[in-house]
Order: sequence, then structure tokens, then C-alpha cells
Amino acid sequence: MPAEPADQAPAQPPATVDEATRVEILSRGELEIRGRLVDASNATLLASVSLDGVTAPCVYKPVAGERPLWDFPSRTLARREVAAYVLSAGAGLDVVPVTVLREGPYGTGSVQWWVDEGQVDEDGDPVSGEPGAGLVDVVPPQELPAGWRRILDAEGIDGRPVVLAHADDPTLRRMALFDAVANNADRKGGHVVRDAEGGVFGVDHGLTFNLDDKLRTVLWGWAGERLPGQDRELLAVLVKDLEGGGPVRAALDDLLAVEEVDRTAERARDILSAGRYPRPSYGRPPIPWPAF
Repeated sequence: MPAEPADQAPAQPPATVDEATRVEILSRGELEIRGRLVDASNATLLASVSLDGVTAPCVYKPVAGERPLWDFPSRTLARREVAAYVLSAGAGLDVVPVTVLREGPYGTGSVQWWVDEGQVDEDGDPVSGEPGAGLVDVVPPQELPAGWRRILDAEGIDGRPVVLAHADDPTLRRMALFDAVANNADRKGGHVVRDAEGGVFGVDHGLTFNLDDKLRTVLWGWAGERLPGQDRELLAVLVKDLEGGGPVRAALDDLLAVEEVDRTAERARDILSAGRYPRPSYGRPPIPWPAF
């Protein structure tokens, strides 16, 4: 997303910064606003965070900048962003960048480690890479990459046929499982990003953990297929934690309503019992709009 220019560029973090250190830097570091991500519907700010000689770019979403929604409780989106990270990390799915809840220049908000492919603009600020990370795309049918999962046939703005599709990629497969458990209502193609080391992550998780079934995603390529053994094992451990009051349950209870955490446990248990990726539900849109 384009960012408004700022005066001083943040330094890039060393590639050796591990996850625990990232949590510490985001939680305790000094936040400096760099600019605004102008395509976002809520206040989404590009910032830098500095601690103990390490300065890294991050995304700060203050609660004060959230637009009210009719189907989500007000002033809860930042907490849902953090809950998404807690669920992803706690379940061993590892598809959400490190995200914390903390005070910032505009009040409490979520702060997420910036994921990019190592590119910067003329001001030295980080820029997003290819939308969909080269793994999700809308292409003419004849250009559909071999082995990709075909999701939707449609028409482009010029009336010509196009296909929404995604790669048969193991990280995307785990992301699809995460979305189903978290009840992600907004997995657009552009919410899939890649870092400089080639890791793939999902971002923008404010519309998650609703009590009602709201799963809307472009990652339907495995719908109805059996869960791989490793994913079943991860899900079984998660269900045990959520139903038994483990550390993931405790962290989610601090961020969400207890009913929302109970419903998350139910979704995880239902998917594990079925042993398959869920199919789209009838009577509601299964794909977010726009898809990118």
C-alpha cells in the first residue's frame, strides 16, 4: 500500500531477530509514526519501533481510528488482530506476523511487525511486494499456472473471462485452516504477503472471531479435502488447549469475549471431527469483495 512520505527512514532490522525478540521490540520499543497506509478502511499507520539498537518498520492500528461496523462489536478490531496472532502462533500454524496490543501515539492499538520483500521507496520506507505474494492471482484462463487451485470463474472489467486461483502451497493450506478456525471474514488475495526470506504470512485480521459463521476467503482450494496428518495433530493440540484452559485459551480470554473464544473452540473441534477442510456455506457470499 502507498504511504505518505516522512522525514527519516527506519533502519531495517537484522534478519536474525527471532520471534520472542520481535514481541519484545514491538511491546516495549519507542513508536514513531512514519505515514499512513492510504488504501486501508480504518486508520492504519506505518511506523518504526526502536529498542536496544534495533529499529524495525511496523503497522500501528489505533482503536480510536476504527470505523464502527454493524456486525462486530465496536472498538474490538485491534484486539482481534492480536488474537489472530495468538491463535496462529499458539496452534503452530505460524501464518500471522508478530502482533501485540499496546499504547501508541494515538492510544491503544495493535502493532504488527511489517512484512515485506525487502524493498524500500525513495524515502527509504518499506513498500509492499506483489499483491498475493505470487501465490494468489486473477488471470485469464489460458494463463492459469499449472497445479494452481481454481476458485472462481468471472469476467474482468473489459468483459473478458478471468479466473481467481491460488497455488497449491503448504503455507496457504495452513492459512486456510487458520481462517476457518478464526472465522476470518476478509481473506482477500492482497492480504497474503511474503517477507524477504520467502516466508508467507496473512495480514489484516480485524474481522475475525465473530460468533456467526462469516468465513469469507479466496483460499477455498482445499474445500472438502482431508486434513493432512500434521495439520490434524496441530488442530488436536489446539482443541485440547482451548477446551482445557491452556495458554492459548488464557491469552484469547484476555482479548475476546468468552463466548467468542468458546465458539472458536467449537469450530476447531468440528473441523477436527470432520477431518476435512470446510466447504462454503450456502446462503451467504463465500468470497470477500473485492477479492483483492
